Amino acid sequence: MSELLGVAVLGAGHMGADHIRRLDRVVSGARVAAVADPETGRAEDAVAGIDGVSVHAEASAALDAPGVQAVLIASPGPAHEEALLAAFARGLPVLCEKPLVPDSAGALRVVEAEARLGRRLTQVGFMRRYDAAYQRLKSLLDGGRLGRPLMLHCTHRNVSSPPGFTSAMLVNSSVSHEIDAARWLLGQELTAVTVLRPRPSSHAPQGLLDPQFVVFETDRGALVDVEIFVNSDFGYQVCCEAVCEAGSARIGDEHTMVVTAAGGAYEEVAQDYLVRFADAYDREVQVWVDATREGRVTGPGAWDGYASSAVAEAGVRAQENGGRVTVELAPRPDLYA
Repeated sequence: MSELLGVAVLGAGHMGADHIRRLDRVVSGARVAAVADPETGRAEDAVAGIDGVSVHAEASAALDAPGVQAVLIASPGPAHEEALLAAFARGLPVLCEKPLVPDSAGALRVVEAEARLGRRLTQVGFMRRYDAAYQRLKSLLDGGRLGRPLMLHCTHRNVSSPPGFTSAMLVNSSVSHEIDAARWLLGQELTAVTVLRPRPSSHAPQGLLDPQFVVFETDRGALVDVEIFVNSDFGYQVCCEAVCEAGSARIGDEHTMVVTAAGGAYEEVAQDYLVRFADAYDREVQVWVDATREGRVTGPGAWDGYASSAVAEAGVRAQENGGRVTVELAPRPDLYA
């Protein structure tokens, strides 16, 4: 493919607008051909100054717009299933922000629909797989120099939670990143989950059970623990330490800037995931564009999105009942073997 890949972006909110900027200014080989958002004024603001973009209120209209060859879904999770199935019906390759579909039943329907096509069209936006530090850790673990992985210790902290953020969303929205990262880093499925809760932080909004401590078991005997704290009040921090039979490796501490001024020094802490993972998002979208232009699909797929949703659902049940909950996955279609 010699011409620029025409991309329809569904959703022009915080994430969608950032992807529109990225496709227009950062990524090579692609252009924004159409944008859909129920708030068309927001979409028009996001594409201001970009030539040749059509703006639509309905996702289907954007998918059918002239020049659209691929789709980037950045709309709210509940809208993903309909958009994915519409893209499949048109044979359009998709980069879908997580979650693939929030509920595992809907995610499984997407998996089954793609399997019936007999070919992959979907890459799911688990951007940590494209972060340089995570990729170094993955390479180290795959190389075997540290021996068999025994545990992953994960930290995931946000400055504050947005309005309407619920206790369940600590697991099914925030910890979903650790769910995918753990499956990818270890090459193992997560089979059970337990959620523990300390006394909520005074920074947490009334009724929000924050922070939480989530423990996953894997099908090969490893343990993964996640401290999720979405109202830390000081910064956005993501760290991961792999403890193996012959050593350990930790990532995440280096993502800071040291400032020296007025006779002192201090470290700046990122305040937003778009800052901390800016390079990962850039790399993720560039890889998707390059593969799509070559007729390929790479990276985390629909099965990974389904598995993440199923594990997160088990986590929410564990959160609610205070016990250990096993994860039930459907049989994996041959397409994702």
